This record gives sequence, structure tokens and C-alpha cells, in this order.
Amino acid sequence: MEEDASLLPEETLSDGAPLVEDEPDELEEPEFVGESPSMEAAGRAGPGSSSPGKGQGAGRRRRRPAAPDRVRAAQWRQDLSRLDKLQEEKVLFIQRTRGELRASRQRMDLVAKQQESVAAEVAAEREANNMAAVGRLEAASRRLRLELEKERDLQSRVTAVLQESERAMWHMEIREGQLEGVRKSAQEEAVAAKRFLQKRAAEQLRKEAEAAGKVERNRLLRVRKSTHLQKELGLRHQKLMEDAQRSRRQAVRFLKASLGRVREREWKAELESRQHMQRRMDAVLALKNSITANRETLRKFQAWGQARAELAEQRAQAEKEAVLAQGGDAFRHLCHQRRQQELEAQNHAFEEQQKLRKHEIVSRILKEEAEEESRKKQRPVPPRAVGRPSLRDKTWGYVADLCEGSSAVEPPCYLQDNSLAAPRPSPLVQAISSESVQGDQGSSGWEAETLAMPEIPGLWTEGYEPYQVPKEDADWKPVGGTKMDKDIPERTAQRLRSGVTHRQVASGREFKGHPFNSKPKLIHFKDFDVGKVYKKKVTLINATYTVTRCKLLGVEEPLRDFVHVDFDPPGPMSAGMSCEVLVTFKPMINKDLEGSVSFLAQTGRFSVPLKCSTKKCSLSLDKEVIDFGSHGVGETASRTITLTNAGGLGTRFRFLLASESCEVDGSQSAMKISSLFTYDDKTFYDKIISSFSEQQMEGNESSPTDVTSQKESGKLDNVEPEEGRPAESVGVAMTTAVAMTTAMTLPPNEEHTEFSLGEITEGEIGPFSSIKVPITFTPMVPGMVHTRFKVTFRNQQCPTLYFNVVGVAVDVPVWVPKASVDLKICMYDRLYQDSVLVHTRSKAALRLKFEVCKELRGHVELLPETGYIQALSSYSVQLKFLPRQSLPEDAGKYFDKETRVLEAPMTIRVADQIKPVEFTLHAIVTTSDLELSPSGVDFGYCSIYEAVRTQVSLCNHSLLPQEFGFIGLPKFVDIQPNDGFGTILPLEALQLDVIFQPTKAKEYNFELVCKSEINRCFKLTCRAVGVHPPLELSHYQIRFAATSLYDTSVATLYVVNSHLSTNSLTHAVPRVGSGDASPVGPTSFEFLLPPDLPITISPSVGTVLPGKRCLVQVAFRPELPSKLIHQEAFQALTKEAEVKSSGKDTATQRKDPRRQSLSTLRLQNQASTSQPPDLQKQDLKSSSQEHQAARATLTRSFQGKFDKFVVPCVIASGDTKDRKGTEPLSFSPHNTLYLELWCPAVAPSIVVTSDRGRTVSNFGDVAVGHRSIKKVSIQNISAEDLDVKYSVLNPNGPFVLMNPISRLPSGETHVLELSFSPNESILAQETLDIITRRGSLSLTLTGTGVASMTTCSIEGDVLNMGYVIARESVSSGFKLQNNSALPIKFSMQLDSLSPRSEKQHPLPWFLASRTQRTEVVGTQNHSGQSVFSVVPIEGIMDPGREQDFTVTFSPDHESRYFSDRLQIVLEKKISHQIFLKGAAREHMMFVEGGDPLDVPVESLTVIPTSDPERREEAEELKPILVTLDYVQLDADTPAPPATRELRVGCIRTTQLSPKKTVEFSLDSIASLQHKGFTIEPSKGYVERGQTKTISISWVPPIDFDVRALDSGQGAPGEPKTGQEDGPTSPGEGAAGRPRWG
Repeated sequence: MEEDASLLPEETLSDGAPLVEDEPDELEEPEFVGESPSMEAAGRAGPGSSSPGKGQGAGRRRRRPAAPDRVRAAQWRQDLSRLDKLQEEKVLFIQRTRGELRASRQRMDLVAKQQESVAAEVAAEREANNMAAVGRLEAASRRLRLELEKERDLQSRVTAVLQESERAMWHMEIREGQLEGVRKSAQEEAVAAKRFLQKRAAEQLRKEAEAAGKVERNRLLRVRKSTHLQKELGLRHQKLMEDAQRSRRQAVRFLKASLGRVREREWKAELESRQHMQRRMDAVLALKNSITANRETLRKFQAWGQARAELAEQRAQAEKEAVLAQGGDAFRHLCHQRRQQELEAQNHAFEEQQKLRKHEIVSRILKEEAEEESRKKQRPVPPRAVGRPSLRDKTWGYVADLCEGSSAVEPPCYLQDNSLAAPRPSPLVQAISSESVQGDQGSSGWEAETLAMPEIPGLWTEGYEPYQVPKEDADWKPVGGTKMDKDIPERTAQRLRSGVTHRQVASGREFKGHPFNSKPKLIHFKDFDVGKVYKKKVTLINATYTVTRCKLLGVEEPLRDFVHVDFDPPGPMSAGMSCEVLVTFKPMINKDLEGSVSFLAQTGRFSVPLKCSTKKCSLSLDKEVIDFGSHGVGETASRTITLTNAGGLGTRFRFLLASESCEVDGSQSAMKISSLFTYDDKTFYDKIISSFSEQQMEGNESSPTDVTSQKESGKLDNVEPEEGRPAESVGVAMTTAVAMTTAMTLPPNEEHTEFSLGEITEGEIGPFSSIKVPITFTPMVPGMVHTRFKVTFRNQQCPTLYFNVVGVAVDVPVWVPKASVDLKICMYDRLYQDSVLVHTRSKAALRLKFEVCKELRGHVELLPETGYIQALSSYSVQLKFLPRQSLPEDAGKYFDKETRVLEAPMTIRVADQIKPVEFTLHAIVTTSDLELSPSGVDFGYCSIYEAVRTQVSLCNHSLLPQEFGFIGLPKFVDIQPNDGFGTILPLEALQLDVIFQPTKAKEYNFELVCKSEINRCFKLTCRAVGVHPPLELSHYQIRFAATSLYDTSVATLYVVNSHLSTNSLTHAVPRVGSGDASPVGPTSFEFLLPPDLPITISPSVGTVLPGKRCLVQVAFRPELPSKLIHQEAFQALTKEAEVKSSGKDTATQRKDPRRQSLSTLRLQNQASTSQPPDLQKQDLKSSSQEHQAARATLTRSFQGKFDKFVVPCVIASGDTKDRKGTEPLSFSPHNTLYLELWCPAVAPSIVVTSDRGRTVSNFGDVAVGHRSIKKVSIQNISAEDLDVKYSVLNPNGPFVLMNPISRLPSGETHVLELSFSPNESILAQETLDIITRRGSLSLTLTGTGVASMTTCSIEGDVLNMGYVIARESVSSGFKLQNNSALPIKFSMQLDSLSPRSEKQHPLPWFLASRTQRTEVVGTQNHSGQSVFSVVPIEGIMDPGREQDFTVTFSPDHESRYFSDRLQIVLEKKISHQIFLKGAAREHMMFVEGGDPLDVPVESLTVIPTSDPERREEAEELKPILVTLDYVQLDADTPAPPATRELRVGCIRTTQLSPKKTVEFSLDSIASLQHKGFTIEPSKGYVERGQTKTISISWVPPIDFDVRALDSGQGAPGEPKTGQEDGPTSPGEGAAGRPRWG
């Protein structure tokens, strides 16, 4: 009903059709042209007319219709097709309109019947006096009346539309009758074209069959060849496959065996590493405990040392006072005493050092003798020189000299207490003595190493002289060899190194690092014994990329006498393969050794570290403090302490009190400690002792923890551990040294009888064993008892271990085992209970009374308050703690308000006992409050189709975790997470989501209750307004599929208007809260999209009628942010500019080294600038290359993105068409719908790799009829192969995809070839979608078709060269301008030089009629050369430029009919046709005008031009015929004379002539005048290159008889000018030949 029923006018049908040219290649065949009717005749002919071509002869060929006729016929055909289409549409429209009209009439009848029935019911109800029913029926009657009026209006409109459609049908039928002739001609033409095409198709089929036969024969030949080759290749391939499978089975078998061995070794190595790690962890824990104990011990020792120093100072002061009292010099006496003590200490230390040296030398001598005896047994003893002392004799002599005057060697007594043998020196003397001892130890170590050198007989004697080679037997050479001798080994070694090692590059990566990995990484022989043999296997694994080799170089020099390596080179090893190396260690000396085993691979040298460790003692205690607790006087308690040796060397131990000592003085201890360190450690230890001594001499002002703080502050951290010695051992040694140094200054404590050791106090501890020692506590006196014990060892390298023993002796008969009752964390208003156990050691029953401090009597209760405890038993009392909210105020000093800690004393009073028994109550009191923030929530207006979520914070102010839960929730409220239940940690704030979704439109006021685990309630007040919108969405959430960048995903939904009635009793009506219902009618909506959103909604604005729905499409097109693309592009431009500037500066530096500093400054300035100024000013467009390249780079590196968008949809009552102008509708903010969109964006599966990733292919300007091809490379960057499909391009468009593919493998690249060939001047643009199942890639194809537009300077189509003297030439030029935007290729073609087809050979001129003469090639030269020539023949014209052409006319004989046609071909199409004309004369004079008396084709008999007489004769036989037509319409009125003109000219020639002008005259002028002719002028002069006009007029004389002309008689008085036959028409006359002077 809404369609336009008007018919298009005739001008629209004819003028709107495009001009379509027929295809000349197919339709210009003679058979088709002869049978096709003329378009022009068909257009003029009516229905009954026939074709005029049927009457012509069968031998004649019909000409093709002209271009206007073809265009007109094409327009008529289009009009016919369009007319048929309109007629079909109009017929369907009329049928549909008539159906609507019938339906409207039926509805009117039905409404009329309903009105009658309602009227009858109204009357009946009115009679029954039922006014309610009458009102309802009257309302129904009014509604029916309105519907009847609407139907009448609708029927009138439909009737009018139907009439208008019928009139349009009549017009179309009339127009169809007018075009009936055109339809018939078109049908005939189609039949003829069909016959021609069938004939042509048959011929084409025959040719194709022949070609197919030939191709089939070639294919069979190729098949036979390929079959033979395939058989050979198959046999060869089968053999190769069998060999490969056999090799593979062998390799797999070997590989499985190798992998099994490798896995077994790896498992063993992993087990060993775990065990080793466990041992290290245990050692670290033990070390940590030892350090802690040493720190505590150090603090106590410092305190004791300070007390001892104070005591010594008091003694020194007393001694000083005594000396002063005697009148002596106190200072001198003190200095003398100190020097004497130092000297005694030094002497004592020196003696002990000499003893130790003697013992060491003797032990080494004995050891060497034993080794020498063993070597003698293995090999014969070499002869010794007579008279030379042996090494043993020399050594014993050295020992005798060293120990001369001393007593016999005595073993060191480490179990005797020699503290009273000598006076105890001061701390300063001890430090000095320790320093001297350490310095001597270093020198003794050097001598010991000297004595340990292997014995070589004869080299140790003083008078030994080595054997000298006689001079006559030795050649003289300079010292160290000649220069050549030195260079040869170096060059040889360099060649060997360069030949053996080389870089390894695989897959473009160069291998760097160790070529082989060893398992284990360190070859460690631990706890070895001298003389035994140890073996270890090492696995070398090839860690390079390819096959490599490995060669053993050997071990380091210090290890060659003890370590032997067995390695069989396995040859080439693939990556990951392994080989084994057997390392054998046979120790000959008891010394730690370190080194490495070196190998050589193809990529370089590598080594495996090797370490050999001797047996050592590693002793530790499991406890540092033994606490016995409280025990009554007379009781006995026992504890045990464990001594563990984790080392491989055993020693002897002894447990002593810390006050006992077996050393002579402090220097001996220092000397023992110094043996634990190397030379560098001794230096460090000296510093510790000196610093400690200085602190004591300064008055001991520092606190006991100063040494520890200094060590932790970093003074001790400056000493780095040496290689091969872990840092833990250094820390242990330092801590032990400090502790033992402090212990040297401590005085002996009094013996304690409370603590005693068990039976085992000394003995031997073997390697890897432990011993338990019992300690007994027997308190005698009440109070706290503290004793310190130590463990000493015979091995001087083992430090002394210390541990403390603590106990408390009590004599009260009643006591509490738990002096503190800890109730942990308690809440207010909660009851907590605990039992307190009371013990008694009394042998009589005692009365107990339990008291609580008065501040806490309202919170704490002890039950019972009074009780009796029986003898030697226990009693339990109940403690009840109920903290009130007033506890912080009531408790006072017992409660800390900041930390919430309660410490309250409880008292137990015992009868007949003065001192009460006390214990303390500890508790942390906290609140149980939970806080909801905010306390009230207003959800506002909420639609029934959506849910509103708000966040509420639940805070726990308690120090205990609490369980909570929201109970009694209404159906329209939900709380997440966990449905409102959970556990909240102490002082934690949880964020809870309260989700409100109303079920109907009303006002909501409710409370949410949150209960804790102790049944406390916390309320949250909520209110909201439910809204029922008049519109609803079919989907409120759209989840798009993963969409590639710059791809589009589309989803559909409906906006539904289901509001049909305002009756709230039958159904829920749309309203806001409790307000009025929304009106029924058209309702408008609008989606409000935020800016910069990759979402498109269509339509975003619309109107929905009641009961209808509107389709809405939502499109998601993810794109990269333009800001990010601009940033990437600017970065690329900045880098490019920096590279260019650096390149320029480098070139400048090479040219001019003096400017190097300037260029360096310039580079620094450029680097400091964020962006160059030109880049800052540059504004990148989206079509620029930099922008496209940056977008392609970011697209390839895109990692994916997920966004959620919520789009509001506002609603308003009314239709959008009803608003006035731009007046907006009144959208309600409450009636708002929300659409949630889930938009995942992923990287595209296919990207463009060519042209910097641009997806726009611009072909540019292409000439019409030409083709341009562009190549676009696409790559599959996804992890799977993709099936590729393509969108359909316009079949009639200029774009073509030439090489589509159906599948693109992962990572592969394919080059698409796109063609653009415009057929007309047009700006074309299309989109090619490359579709895969993971997304699509859109390629935009643009191009401009440019037509060749040129203008020629020749007006018209004729270029007349004029008259030329025969055998001379004349030139004329013209210009051709290119007005298009493209260069145009041109070529010139003359018809006389072009090959002629059958069609171009018509009848000769003299046989054809004048109307049939279409020949354009006239007379040509007799020499065969073209009479016309053009320069240039071909070339290219640039856009907007002009091209000059020169046409030369060169005739070789006389003729007036030289002619030709010049065709200008532009881009293989004829653009211009120029007719060339010219005439040639043998003489300079010529006459133009008159009627031709000859034909334009020359005779076959040619008169030679070389004979002047024959030329003159030919000239005499060429008269001029001038025909004058005199017409007199009225006999009474004289007519004007008949007039014609002749032009006499003189040709400009190159021949020499004395005359510049030529005279001409006409003969027989008098006789012509007598016949009525008038000639002016009859003679005259003509200059060269000029023409002169002769006017000839004729008026019939009086005696002129027209009948004489009709009877064929000639005119009287014929002139003597050789006139031909008489005139054939009135007024004809002949003029004589002019004469030239």
C-alpha cells in the first residue's frame, strides 16, 4: 500500500538507459549483417511495415547500421525490459490491493454485525436496568464505531490507490503497443544471432576437438614417460625406505638402552643430590644453633671479662697505692711488671710452638720412612753417593739443632689443669702472645712444606754439582733459544687451536657456553685415606645443537701424581647423547687437593672441577641450654645431651666445667684456635684479638653485645671466603674464635654441686656417630642455679663446645606448675574457662583461699573460693573469665588499651604461710563487632528486566576470624560471593555484591540481616523502585565470538512492544513504581552508544507499534586505538630519522675528521630530544604508509583483548515521525533498558605481509581498456591450517582475483594476483573478503579508469595540402593535445599503407554510383611510394602535453585526386580520422572550380612525364566545364543572374624563374558575351603562392530558346575553345582554356 503507483514517464525509460555499443568482433560477419534488419528502419516502421532491405539485389552486401541507430535500438530494448518488469510488479500490486479491499469490506461487514448485536444487547440490558453492562456495551459500541470509520477511510484510500494503479496499467499497455515493432525486430535479430552463434560454435567445437585430440596424444605420451619414471623412483624409494627402517630399528634399540642407562644414572644422581642437600640442611641448622649459642656465650663472657677487668683494675690500683705508700714509682713498677709478663708469655708460647714443631717433624719423618720402605719393596733402591748424608740424617740433625738444650719430647697434656703453673697474664699480654704465636705458625707451615718435598738423592747435598754436557758435544745457541725456535711452537699451537675449535651455528643460532654438561658437576672425593684407590664415573652430555666430538686434555699439574682419567673418545656425538669418564684417585699425601679435568671439544675447551677432601671432625651438640625448670630442694632431675660427630675422623672428647682448663695459659688456647685457619684467616683472627684487647684496655666501656653488633654491622663482612672454602665455615670459625678468645679472660667460677655429669664424661667418638651424656640436677639451696659446661677435644682443629644448664630450686610447699594462664584471644560478653592445678609437697593438709584483684572481680571468678589440698597431692580450681564492655575502664593498669592485652595477677593464700602463691592471667580481649558500610543502600530505579549490583563493605573489628551469613533474603535479592556466607579474617574488610532484581513495578523497602557465629545481628537497610518499561529486548546479553582485528561480527536482537492494554487486573502493565501505567501506542527507543566504541547498532533509533517488534543488528568490529598506532608510527619515524642522521654524521666524520667532535655533540643533542621537530609537526593520516605499517606491526603482535560494554537504551512514548523538526522526544531516564556486550578480540589468523601490511590496494589511474595487476601477499600466522574462501566480486566490475587458493597452511605465505581493467572512465572501489573459520580479512580495492581524451588542432576532418608542382613536396603540421591524466601511446596509420580486407575492396568509382562511393584512398604515386607521409609515426604523449605532427605531400605526377586517410590510434583504439587531399600540376598555374569532366581514377595508360611534347598535348586536352543554373519562377519578375567562380592560382615552387608573377587570360570572350556570359576579369596577374577569383555569370539572352535545349540542339554561336557536347541543362556553357603569359 505504501508503494508508488505512478508510472515512469517515457523520457525516463529512454534517456536513463546507458549507451551500450554492439560488439563488432562477433556481429560484423557478412552472414549476420545480411540478415539483420536495419535498426533505423525498425524504429520508423510500424507494426505492419516490412524491412526495405529485402528489395535489393542478392549480390549486394548491406551496410551495418549506424551508431545512433544501434544506440536507439539498445535504448528501446531496455525500455521493453523495464516496461515488462513494471507491468509484472503493477499486476502483483493490483492483486494485493484488491485483496486488501476485499478484506476491508469483510471487516466492515463483521463490524456492522457486531454493532447490531451490541445494540441489541444494550437494549436488553437497559430494559433489565443493568447500567454497568450498559456502560460497558456503549464503550464497546463506540470502539466498534471508531473501527468502522477507520475501515471506511482505509477502503477509500485503497480504492484510490487501485484506480491509480489501473490507470498506470493502461498507460503501460499503450506504450507496449507502440513498441511492438521493436519487440518483433529484436526477436528476429536474436534468432539471427542465435543461428550465427550456433554455426560459429560448431566451427569452434571442430577446432577444439582437433586440439583436444592432439593434447590427448601428448598426454598419453607424457603418461607413459611418467609411469616409467615412477616405477624407477618407486623401486628406488622402496629400497631407501627399507634401509631407513632397518637403521631406525637399530637406532631405536640403541637409544632405548642408552636412555635406560641415562635414566638410571640420573635417578642415582638425584638420590645422591637429595641426600647431600639433606645433609647440608642439617649442617646449616646445626650451624645456626651453634651461632646462636656462641652469641649468648659471648655476651656472658664479655660480662665476666668486664667484671674480671674491674677486679684487675682494683688490684692494680691497690698495688699502685701500696707502691706509692712505700715511696716508689708506681708507673715504672707497673710497666716493668707488664713487660715481665709479656716476656714470660712469649717464652712460654715459643716453647710450646717448638714442641709442636718437633712433634710435626717427627710424625712426617716417620711417615716418609714408611712410604720409603713401601717404595723400596716395589722397586729397587737406586745407588747412593758414597759419603753423602741421607735426608733422614739431615732431618734428625736439624731437629737436634732446633731442640738443643731442651728436655725430651713430652706429649701435650690437654687433660691436666696447669692454670697454677704460671701466673695468669693480663688480657693485653694474651693478645700479644697470640699474635706472636700466629706469626710463628705461618713460618713453620712454610718449613713443613719444604720438608715434605719428595726425596731425590744427591740434590740436597751442599757440594753436589750437576752433570754438565761437554762443550764439544753441544751446539751453541743463545739463551732461551733463537727467535725462530720461539715462534715455531707458538705458530704451531695457534694452527692447532684454530683447526680444532670452530664456531657452531645451527638454524641461524650460534652456540655459546659449555659444550658438555657433566654429572656430577663436581668430582668430589671425600674422607679419603692415603694409599687407597677411589673411582668415580662422570657422565658428559652433549649440550650443543649438532654433532660434536670430545677429547681429553688431562688434569692440572698438582693432581697428575694422584689422579688418573680413563676416557675412550666415542667419536661424533649427537646433541643430547652422553659418554662416560672414569676418574681414579690414589692419594699419597693427607692433604686437600683441588683442580680440574680438562677436555677439548669442537667449540672450545671446557673442564670439570675436581676436589679431594681429607677426613675431618664435625662435632656439634643437640642443645645449647638445658632448662630443668622448678624443682624442690632435695629432689633429683636428670636430662641428657647428645654429642654428634658428622665428620669422617674420630677424636677423643671430655666434658668439663667452663671454669676448668687444661691449657697452661691463654696463649696455648690462642695457638690451638689459630690452627683452624689458613694464613689469611690468621691475619683476620689477629685483628679480632687486637680489637678485643683494645676494648678491654680502654676501660671496658662498651656493652657485652658490642662485638656481636660490630660483626653484624659489617666489619667482619669485609673478609671474603677463599675459593674452595664455604662461607659457613668461615662464620663458624670466626664465632668460635671470638668465643674462645673471650673465654681466655674469664676467671674460674666456684664449683657448683647442684649440677653433675653422668658416668660418661670422656672417651672416644668415632666418625659418623653420636654419644649421649646424662646431666643430673640436685637442688640444695633455694634459688636459681646457672652453670656453664664445655666439651674439649684432642684434635686441635676441633673447637671447644659450650652449653648452659639452668634450674630453679624452690622450698614453698605449695606451688603452681603453670605460673601463667594464657586464655589467648577472648571476645567481650563471652565466657571462657580454664582449670588451674595446685601442687603441694607438704605432708599435711593445707587450707587454700583463692583471691582475684578487686579491679577484675566483676569479670574474673575462681571457683571454689576456699578449699583444702591433701598431703602430697594436687588441687584443681576453676577459672571463669567473662569480659564485659566496661573491662578497659575497670581493669585500669592491668589492661593495655592499645594492644588489648590483659595481665592480671591471681593470688592463692595458704594457711600458716606468709608468702602467697601467685600466678598471672593473660588474655587478649577483642570485640565481636561486624560493620556494614554503608549502612543503607538505595538502588534507585531498576527495570524488571535487569539487575542492579552495588558493593557493600563488611569489616571485622575483631582479632578473631568470624563466620557470617545473610539469612532470610527475599527472592529479588542475591548476595555474592558464596550466597552471602563465609568467614572473615581478623581486621579484614570484605567486598560483597548485593544484587537487586525486582519482579514487578513497585516501591521496595526492606532490610538485610547479617548474623555472626555468636548469633549477633547486623542490619542493612535497602530501598528501590521497580520499573516495568513499555519495551523489552529479546536478549539482554550478547556474547560475540572471538573476532579478529578489523573483522566484523554481527548479532541480532528484537525490541518488542508487548503493551496492548492498560488493564492491570489481567496482567502487569508498564509503569514506574506505583505511578500511572504507560499509554498504549507507538513507543520509540534509542541506543546511546558511548564515543570511541567498536560497536555499531542499526537502527539505533526507532519506533515499535503495539504488538510488534523491531529487528536490531549489533556489529562488533575491533580496531587498534588510533593513539597507539600514532605512537608506534612516530617511534618508527624517530628511529629512521636517528639512523639517517647518524649515517650522515658518520660520512661527515670520514670526510672531515676535524669535525668529529661537532658531529658527536650533534648526535647527543638529537638523542636528548624526544622527537625531531619535523616529526612533531607531521600529522599522520590513516592512509599514510607509516600509519599502515604501524598498524600492521601492532596487528601481528596483538595478544588478544576482552571487553565488556553496557549500552543503555532509553524509551519514550510516541513516534519519531511525529516530532516537529529537530525537537527530541521526551525520553524517560527511568524507563531505560541495558544491553550487555561481551566482546573478545583476537589477533587475525591471516595478515597482509606486502606493502607494509596495508589492506588497501590502490591501482591508481589506469587507461580504459588496459589492465593493471597488483600482488598482495597474505600469511597464515595461526597455529593451524585454514580453509580459505572469498567473497564474490562484481562480475561486471573491473576487479578480478586471478589465483585464488582453497587452503593456506600454517605459517605459509601466498601471493594473490588482483587485476583491474576498467571499461569506462569511472572511480571503482570494491571489497574482497578472505574468509576463514577463524575470521576474515578485508582487502579494499580501489582504482580509477581514465579515458584517453585528446584534442586535435585541425578543424573538421580534412587536411587539404593544396596544389604542388609534380615531383616536389610540401609539408603541413597539426597538433594533438593529451587532456587526460595518463600518458597515452599513439601511432599513425595511413589507409594506403594498411592491408585491406575484403570489405575494403568495393566497386571502382566509375562502376559505382555517386551515393555508393566511399573510397578514401585516391590517386597514388607511380613509383610505389606513398604520396603522403607523417612524422612521427608512433610515440607517447605525456599528460597535459602537446605533440606536433608533420604531414608531407610528395606527388610524382600530375593529378587532382591525390587523397588518403590518416587514422590516429590511441591505446589500440582509433581516436581521430583525418582525410588528406592534394593536387599536383606540371605547371605553376592551376584553375579550380567548375564541374569535373573526368573520373578520380586514372587510366591504366600512363603518359610519360619526361616527354615535354606529350605533356603539352595532354595539357591541351583538359577543358573546364562550368554549369550555371538560371531559375526564374515568375515570368514577370526578372531573376538574378546565375553566378559561379573560378580560382586561378600560382604554385610556390623551388624552381628558378625570373618572373615573380604570372599573367593569365581567357580566349573567345566576345562569343561568350554574345551568349549571355559575363567573365570578370578576363585576364590578370597572380603572384606565387596566391590565387585570384574569376567570376562567371550568365543571363539568358532574348533569343534563348529553351525548347531547343529540350530537343537536344546545341546553342548557337559555339566558341572556338574546343567545347564538348552541348549543354545538358539550361544555362550550360563552356569556357575556353585560359592562356598563361
